[in-house]
Amino acid sequence: MAISVEHLRRQYGSFTAVDDMSFEVGGGEIVGLIGPNGAGKTTTLRSLAGILRPTAGHVRIDGYDIVEHAIEAKRRLAFMPDEPHLFEYLTVLEHLRLTARLYAVHDIDHRAKVLLDELELSGKEHALPGELSRGMRQKVVIACGLVREATALLFDEPLTGLDPIGIRKMRETIVARGRAGAAILLSSHLLHLVEEICTRIIIMDGGRIVADGTFAELAAHLEIAAAGSSLEQIFMRVTGRETSAR
Repeated sequence: MAISVEHLRRQYGSFTAVDDMSFEVGGGEIVGLIGPNGAGKTTTLRSLAGILRPTAGHVRIDGYDIVEHAIEAKRRLAFMPDEPHLFEYLTVLEHLRLTARLYAVHDIDHRAKVLLDELELSGKEHALPGELSRGMRQKVVIACGLVREATALLFDEPLTGLDPIGIRKMRETIVARGRAGAAILLSSHLLHLVEEICTRIIIMDGGRIVADGTFAELAAHLEIAAAGSSLEQIFMRVTGRETSAR
């Protein structure tokens, strides 16, 4: 499996943000990671990316432990965070070239042109972050993650700040990477997007996995498939929000 998580726990002092999580994401899978605010989704993604050191458990990328073999593991993954932190004095193209240099990516000019076209950033190559909208800055972060051939892609709220056309294009980009064989873990509050593009769904609550399966499996397990259930209905029922939402 491209992404393997075994008994992951992450604590902040006495507070346990992620508690005994285990799951795998194989090549070609697009797995949606959803849950209420504070469920531990971002902490999970940051632990998988090696930004946070697990308190316990193991994270492996293509078999390489994110702590014990950090360089090899991080060469194989790309993490696209929800906040587009960019270098203030680097242009869009310079961000891509810097990333390419750090990861020894060849043929950067061709790769950059293809990505800029795909993410609708053509014409903004020489723009600084301060000249870009929130959505465009998010696209730059994602372009930096996709400029190399990572086998594991981690997206944290990738559609924040995008307009409807941008959302549709980003959806196509993510699906295309899955079809090309990447293992994708995607966190989003846009449940209709998760339902549309994800091959499997993990629901978190209170730092734990409370459900894991395809949409059909989750619906059948909860015995609401016949009622024309949506992922929102499944989410509400699994997390116990269904009664309070009425």
